[in-house]
Amino acid sequence: MAKIKGAVVIDKERCKGCEVCVVTCPTQTLALAVEVNSKGYHFSYAAFPETCIGCANCAVVCPDGVITVYKVKVG
Repeated sequence: MAKIKGAVVIDKERCKGCEVCVVTCPTQTLALAVEVNSKGYHFSYAAFPETCIGCANCAVVCPDGVITVYKVKVG
């Protein structure tokens, strides 16, 4: 059976750093960056992209719709 691997893409300039996606991620793939974007917010990013399972929980809960999740079959 093929395994599903996910890839998270976050628009860091539109992210407000609310951290809802970080809390929702079951594999703790996401984290808030130490740096800030041009608006002064600590944005979310994929700290551990290899752990993403493509569940898209983060994209569903994002209040600003700045997260896109891609799914790829591996193996």
